[in-house]
Amino acid sequence: MKNKKYQIRCISTGEVIGDFADWFRMNQTCPDGSKNVTVEYFEPIKELKTLINKKDCKYPQSLWRYFKFLPLYNEKNIISLGEGAIPVNNWKFLEKLAKDAFGINCKVFVYRNDENQGTGTFKDAAATMAASIMKEHEIKEYVIASTGNIATAYSRYLALAGVSLSVFIPGNAQLTHQSEMGTYGQRVFKVKGDYAKAKQLAAEYAKKYGILISLGNIDPIRVEAKRTMVFEWLRLMDEFPTVYIQALSGGTGPIAIEKGINEIKDLGVVDKLPRFILAQPHRCNPMAQAWEKAKENNFPEGWLHDYPILENPQTTIPTLSTGNPTTYPIIANIVKRSGGEIISFNEDNAVDIARLSTYETTVKVGPAATVALGGFFEALTDGHIKDGDVVLINIGEGAKRSPEFMEAVNYSTKIVSSIDECEEFDRTQYHDQLLKAVLDKYPKKVESK
Repeated sequence: MKNKKYQIRCISTGEVIGDFADWFRMNQTCPDGSKNVTVEYFEPIKELKTLINKKDCKYPQSLWRYFKFLPLYNEKNIISLGEGAIPVNNWKFLEKLAKDAFGINCKVFVYRNDENQGTGTFKDAAATMAASIMKEHEIKEYVIASTGNIATAYSRYLALAGVSLSVFIPGNAQLTHQSEMGTYGQRVFKVKGDYAKAKQLAAEYAKKYGILISLGNIDPIRVEAKRTMVFEWLRLMDEFPTVYIQALSGGTGPIAIEKGINEIKDLGVVDKLPRFILAQPHRCNPMAQAWEKAKENNFPEGWLHDYPILENPQTTIPTLSTGNPTTYPIIANIVKRSGGEIISFNEDNAVDIARLSTYETTVKVGPAATVALGGFFEALTDGHIKDGDVVLINIGEGAKRSPEFMEAVNYSTKIVSSIDECEEFDRTQYHDQLLKAVLDKYPKKVESK
């Protein structure tokens, strides 16, 4: 059975490593010292087209419907909570707003990762893959560094697989993340320092005790899981997105999307990348800063390696607090190939955008997901969305682990002491003020092209 289903290949040299058993035995390092690999499958790609077109199958309620094209041999090793079987919703209010306020006729959809049943984030897809692979290969210990969401997802799923997880989080990580990880019986090390310091200590810990460690955004476990969203968009949507927007910390999403599209390019179902519009909060935006500088200088030689490093970024959205963007060369290259942009979002606008979107849809989004929605407004303002575009916004997280954010989003509570202070109420009275609060921050700056 070994190596009959898939193989792992070193991207830099093209050398075949073997499968995950071999990859783990080599401590996730290629013979040339690199860690950047890709997974290749032996199943005829036409079988994937069948799965994309099929409305039901053995695993219709999770990403494991694509089992034939995922790096697991035995279905009995699957650890799943239904992640990946999430809706794509058409948000008409954003279409109307784009047309009325900016003169842009586009379609707008959201990919509801907040609906994932594991922990309600984009990271559950990676976690089901990690837990299943570790179960299959009898991995009992693992290490991960995280700003919050990925470690929370891994904490739950790896607990289900019987894996002991050591988590290193930065000092500014949300208390709710720390608390949830601890409830699953996983060890949390809260580092006195930023995310870069957390990654450093995690690597030292893994080396000291000889434990496997997550490779971060280039980890093939994460990439293989998240690329299935391409297949789901083809299955669920009548038109493939021309624009993809997500909040950006490290950037596994774009890496996975490009791999998924490249795998199916010969099927005739999609012929090019969507334009990636990746948004960073303005208090922690090293990739956006680097991208803007490169654009201004017409992408000079060496631009991919010219990026700032922000120490201890004081962002109000700690799940996006990656101050040392080591994946920038990979992400920026993908964005440029797609004709996209890396932009800054003023995180001070997050609450107003969350209020408006929740009023219109009743969908409660977390602060990082609000950055993605804010990226839509920033893109409209700067002319990055065009007439006829099909825009897909990744709602990367729900709000359940951000009670302090939801408290800030609340705007309708009134403290009373008698019935005389309780007037009749019509919720529509809020609409105009919520819309105005957002649009006042995003005046139309440019004409659509």
